[in-house]
Amino acid sequence: MGTIDIIVIAVGLAMDAAAVSLAAAAGGFAKDGRAVFRLAFHFGLFQFMMPVIGWGLGVGFVSYLKAFDHWIAFGLLSVVGSRMILSGMDDKDATLKKDPSRGMTMVMLSIATSIDALAIGLSLAMLEVNIWYPSVAIGIITAAMSLMAIAIGKHLGALFGKRMEIVGGLILLFIGVRIVFLEFM
Repeated sequence: MGTIDIIVIAVGLAMDAAAVSLAAAAGGFAKDGRAVFRLAFHFGLFQFMMPVIGWGLGVGFVSYLKAFDHWIAFGLLSVVGSRMILSGMDDKDATLKKDPSRGMTMVMLSIATSIDALAIGLSLAMLEVNIWYPSVAIGIITAAMSLMAIAIGKHLGALFGKRMEIVGGLILLFIGVRIVFLEFM
């Protein structure tokens, strides 16, 4: 597997994390450097770890997980997306009580956006590819794309205000539905 192949795979895997980063920033949740770092770091870390885990698990367990991984991702993204939509529709100036770049919400989003990387790790094991180079590349590219998406999302949030929180929640719901839809295509 060549470098170009790995970059293409990494960019494909990073799309969901970048979309979530954009939505979080547009919703006003990446206001400071710490939140930006948490989003990019966690998405990059989980995208790095999941192929390694998939590579190490073996065919038996991953084939079992494959039967419902799309539902896990859908559920996690739906919970966070629904919270963002409800918060965006609230007349008060308050935003989500739970910042998506913190705590269990961050972990849920990180898992939901990186489950497909688990299957990539299994595929790389079957191809007898050394897992470390692709995993590092996937993690770095995901973190970089998340940072770019945050920058774009901040500008959208500044332009459109609290309504972007609703848009961000809808994006998360769309990603969840797309994951389930693609599973049955």
